Amino acid sequence: MKNRLIKKTGDEVSPLGFGAMRLPLKKGKIDRKLATKQVYHAIDNGVNFIDTAYLYGDSEKFLGEILQGKYKDKVKICTKLPSIIVRKYEDMGRILDEQLERLQRDSIDYYLIHSVDFKTMNRLLKRDLIKFLNESKKSGKIKHVGFSYHGSKEEFELLLDVYDWDVVMVQYNYFDEYIQASSEGIEYAALKGMGVFVMEPLKGGILADKMPEDAEEIFRKENPNKTNANWALEWVLNNRNVTCVFSGMNSIEQIDENIAIANEVTPLSMSFNDLETVELVKRVMNNKLKINCSTCGYCMPCPREVNIPECMKIYNEKYLFNHEGLVNPSVINYYQYVGGILNKASNAGRCNGCGKCLRKCPQKLDIISELSKVKKEFEFPGFSIILPFAKFIGIPLYNLFLKITNH
Repeated sequence: MKNRLIKKTGDEVSPLGFGAMRLPLKKGKIDRKLATKQVYHAIDNGVNFIDTAYLYGDSEKFLGEILQGKYKDKVKICTKLPSIIVRKYEDMGRILDEQLERLQRDSIDYYLIHSVDFKTMNRLLKRDLIKFLNESKKSGKIKHVGFSYHGSKEEFELLLDVYDWDVVMVQYNYFDEYIQASSEGIEYAALKGMGVFVMEPLKGGILADKMPEDAEEIFRKENPNKTNANWALEWVLNNRNVTCVFSGMNSIEQIDENIAIANEVTPLSMSFNDLETVELVKRVMNNKLKINCSTCGYCMPCPREVNIPECMKIYNEKYLFNHEGLVNPSVINYYQYVGGILNKASNAGRCNGCGKCLRKCPQKLDIISELSKVKKEFEFPGFSIILPFAKFIGIPLYNLFLKITNH
């Protein structure tokens, strides 16, 4: 891959970075053997930037343990101060020291303020954020600073001028071009010499997985050899103001595919026909996607144990793929994965409207209202009684019947 320059820091970073939020899991914990293999494979093939965060489970500790020896100096590490749990000035220094210990490093290459919007920044400024950043840079605990943005496009450029930031991280993909920073905001950051990091280039996998048939037909007609992920990543990397795209890769195949794409794409390399093709697919998706959820999981955990991202994902899939009838793949998935048939019940109907998820959502979705739509779509009177009955009595009886009849 041809590295891209961050003007303000002088660092050259790979256009594809490894996002460590979605590392493979085993029994609810990071699958250390598999995740280590994947991280090393990415580094060995040119990836030199890894993104993690204090709130990404054991991600920091895991990376600190495996990025030793020959791998320690091969990558730049980016992690984040969890703005949501900062209550006073002292919290920031305490958390940073904990992160340095987890990562087993004396200094963090790129330190971002996590999940920032205008309101959050104002709260942190009142707690002497600038003083903390200046002192941490002076002491050498952090080298370069920035923030990950989760606000409206109207506020973005104002926040870029709050401090002498080195980098910024934004959600950016062809479907969400104007949701947060927008192309214009990204250009403004680049004009200031800042590095621009991109998260959710595939919108939580929606733009990489199977898409509506009419959307896929548009892509196939233009180029049958390109995957959906190829189109999505190419569109982001085509932007000359984008420095590095973080992808939450959790298989060797995904890593190889994304590296191949990053190797091929250079800024402004997409043809007019290709850009027009993406725009046509975007229109199709806009007409079908009901909830603009990227399944990032920032809204979790829910006090009522609602699996908010999964509920919205299944709801979206029903309309994206025109699932109809009482028994269709979306209904079955809802009953199995959030209704309680295969896992513990985490369905939308469990929501009591407490609102704790609202302030954490990067998309500023009215989650309570959206969950109400999901509940109306999939849940029927007696849902919370009938599904447990089916799980603990109906299915075992059915399996027993099959066993007896087979003999």
